[in-house]
Amino acid sequence: MSEDTPSLRQALAVPPGPVSLSGFDPGAKPLEPGDRHAHDDRLQDLQERLWAESTQGGRRRVLLVLQGMDTAGKGGVVKHAVGELGPIGVQYSAFKKPTEEELAHDFLWRIRKRLPEPGMIGVFDRSHYEDVLVVRVHDLVPQSEWEPRYDAINAFEQELVDDGTTIVKVFLNVSYDVQRERLLRRLRRPDKHWKFNPGDVDERALWDEYRVAYSAVLERCSTAAAPWYVVPADHKKYRNWAVAELLRETLVELAPAYPQPSIDIDAMRERLQPPH
Repeated sequence: MSEDTPSLRQALAVPPGPVSLSGFDPGAKPLEPGDRHAHDDRLQDLQERLWAESTQGGRRRVLLVLQGMDTAGKGGVVKHAVGELGPIGVQYSAFKKPTEEELAHDFLWRIRKRLPEPGMIGVFDRSHYEDVLVVRVHDLVPQSEWEPRYDAINAFEQELVDDGTTIVKVFLNVSYDVQRERLLRRLRRPDKHWKFNPGDVDERALWDEYRVAYSAVLERCSTAAAPWYVVPADHKKYRNWAVAELLRETLVELAPAYPQPSIDIDAMRERLQPPH
């Protein structure tokens, strides 16, 4: 990518300073391409190179963090953007309500257990940010407990970056009206009833509280080491393309390379020739 070519990471990165989600349009399509599938092969090739590096001792890996309100499309992104990469080199983790064992430890304990290995692209469907989102909105612990977690998260992510992890944090920004339509669509389709959770309606009633909590996350935890990107999520095809493109740009910058072979290629070719 030349210096004159606009970057999607630049277009979607959270700017420094105070953040309000009202300043981000969920229906926008920044830098929308003419062919949304043009980079699929390139993304697969880059992922393979990253994996190949690790087989010879490379330490680099990528962590994609997906956050968003219900129906924002975390599952859709995993299926249509990350799913194009294939199973080798991708590690998926979905973080649900903490178990009793997890609650007995520091909030980052369960996260550390699912971090990607070298050469992998790790995908977090929800993440450590739930502990300054759900916990804050539902007042599950006192403010004196969740308030220091912003700094703890920043220190944790810096630690990961220092160890060779590139973090791509994506907030899927869906509008209130589109969320309503997606929830109603699930109710209209019998094959989608299994996806409908009555709790999603309860969470929707706390929309404003969640917006405040997400604004705080974007403002306080978008750092030079691990910036946040706000991806408009009202249009599914654009949303999926944008996340894949953020990954592609990230991997292009990393420039993973196939390791040089330690074998004598010509000698191996000779041995494979048919007998004279």
